[in-house]
Amino acid sequence: MSAHSTGTGAVTPQGPWSGPGVVVLTGIQAAGKSTVAQALAERLERSVHLRGDAFRRMVVRGRAEMTPDAGETALAQLRLRHRLTAACADQYAQAGFTVVAQDILLGEHLTEMAEHIRTRPLAVVVLAPDASAVERREANRSKTAYGPDWSVRDLDTALREHTPPIGLWLDTTEQTVDETVDEILARAWTEGAIT
Repeated sequence: MSAHSTGTGAVTPQGPWSGPGVVVLTGIQAAGKSTVAQALAERLERSVHLRGDAFRRMVVRGRAEMTPDAGETALAQLRLRHRLTAACADQYAQAGFTVVAQDILLGEHLTEMAEHIRTRPLAVVVLAPDASAVERREANRSKTAYGPDWSVRDLDTALREHTPPIGLWLDTTEQTVDETVDEILARAWTEGAIT
């Protein structure tokens, strides 16, 4: 089932949105993941916005940051973060919540996350605005997502050229947050479903 539009133009959650399930929301830094995930969760009756990056920030000493030349320690910590996100998503779903699990999942990490999550229904949504739009958003943000190690173009290439085309990919370049949420509500369980 999909969502339907109310008289006000907003989309009302229908079908799997009204019961427990997991939606993995990903994209590059500054693609709008946090804002869209929060807005989506706020539209649902029983929901959790699960931020995968919180598990990285919990490491007090010994954290290995991801860089273009990241070693095995950084990759192992990234995969641990993804497993923890998946386990928490499953636990919240078992408790009756719809979980919006948000993180940067590029390349094989997106497929691995989908494999780690046991809950069904499961949907994957990839926010894929144009790199130029992300650069403009990044320039107007109070926080900086990109440092000396990564550029918007680096991560955009990793997303578009090295990430498996699973789930629902949305070009959100010209969309408002509400328009993106409406599209996710209408299409995630049909075009983004993972079996």
